[in-house]
Amino acid sequence: MKYGFDNEKYIRIQSEHIKERIAKFKGKLYLEMGGKLFDDHHASRVLPGFQPDSKLRMLKQLAGDAEILIVISALDIEKNKVRQDLGLTYDEDVLRLRTEFQNRGFTVSSVVVTHYNGQKSADLYRQRLEHMGIKVYYHYTIEGYPNNVALIDSDEGFGKDDYVETTHPLVIVTAPGPGSGKMAVCLSQLYNEHKRGIEAGYAKFETFPVWSLPLKHPVNVAYEAATADLNDVNMIDPFHMEAYGEVAINYNRDVEIFPVLNAIFEGIYGHCPYKSPTDMGVNMVGFCISDDEICSEASKQEIIRRYYTALNKLAGGAMNEGEVSKISLLLQQLKITTDYRRCTVAAKARREENDVPCSAIELEDGHIITASSSPLLGTCASLLLNATKHLAGIDHELKLIPQALIEPIQKTKTEYLGGKNPRLHTDEVLVALSVLSQHDANCRRALAMLPELRGCQAHSTVMLSEVDRKIFKKLGIDLTCDPILKD
Repeated sequence: MKYGFDNEKYIRIQSEHIKERIAKFKGKLYLEMGGKLFDDHHASRVLPGFQPDSKLRMLKQLAGDAEILIVISALDIEKNKVRQDLGLTYDEDVLRLRTEFQNRGFTVSSVVVTHYNGQKSADLYRQRLEHMGIKVYYHYTIEGYPNNVALIDSDEGFGKDDYVETTHPLVIVTAPGPGSGKMAVCLSQLYNEHKRGIEAGYAKFETFPVWSLPLKHPVNVAYEAATADLNDVNMIDPFHMEAYGEVAINYNRDVEIFPVLNAIFEGIYGHCPYKSPTDMGVNMVGFCISDDEICSEASKQEIIRRYYTALNKLAGGAMNEGEVSKISLLLQQLKITTDYRRCTVAAKARREENDVPCSAIELEDGHIITASSSPLLGTCASLLLNATKHLAGIDHELKLIPQALIEPIQKTKTEYLGGKNPRLHTDEVLVALSVLSQHDANCRRALAMLPELRGCQAHSTVMLSEVDRKIFKKLGIDLTCDPILKD
């Protein structure tokens, strides 16, 4: 994979910038973390070279001065909200996050349950966590939040919340997903710290949009595509322009909420330490792009992938027409179509020739490998075999898995397990290759090529099974599918 992002520079200058912000607020800073701390795969896709755990690695430079608060909304507990990328409910993901942070040497001081209004499910969750020795605090629903500033900045507003005891100069506030109430927790703590004579500060660490890149830069447009379901819109920060005469990029929600935040800060301190929502941020990612062309290309690919994901959701019954339309407009803004994705064009061309489900993968060197489904193998199972044979220099005509081995597996799938599709999936092909590799050098060579597929682009002319999608994800292959159910 060609890199367009300097990860080591990012870790160095980002940690230095946060230290400077802590010093600005006399040694106590609440840092709201947007996005994901250690599995930020969107950032790693649009900024090749950015590691999914880069933010956590950066914060490890500050681990001795930091503690983590994990925030979860009582509303999300009540409706068993699920993280789509992991398939975990938010309440379970809080425990996963806590374990992951602790394993990396961070102090996780407590969990804050927001939007609390007496929900029984939240009470049961608190009891569960307290039995595990985890401190839990409640932050309550405030009527008219965030616009009713007079109530918010009062003992009946933020003053009603549990005061979260913290001991470190940097308090990182994170959550399983958006809408959990991270900002409100930070502001509530500022209010309650101020009542106790502690002048703490607030900053926001949101990777996207990148404030120092142009508004229509593909990296920023890719963020709009990623949040199309939330209808986020990138925009020039008008407060920053007014204060400094400089263009900076932010997004609609932060721009809309800034006058309210300004009023809340004035209510707590008598003044606001920031002149714009961009001022609140500490993100330095834009200064670590080492090759703009590579990152722009990766971002265009990400927008197309997001478009196909939205189309697949729509085909599966989701009511997300607005999301599809939004990403379609973003593609038009960049003057590209799905034909910009070479593997998509190749897969569709093979489908036109063979009239069966087909797939294609673009390898690191730009070579395109295609495959069709057959009575024995699904199209993506065939694609893996074709790609690994090509990389290993094995003759394409050579059959790595004998038909005599495939047929008993098909019989088990259909006759004993009641399956309707006898074709082997990607996981079954890999298991068969693994068994054969004990005595077959070609199978061993093919398996050894699997790491070479990481970062490659692939497309299928039909929607794949969950099994196949998971295998491609584990292999690090960026997959898209036409919104067509299997034949």
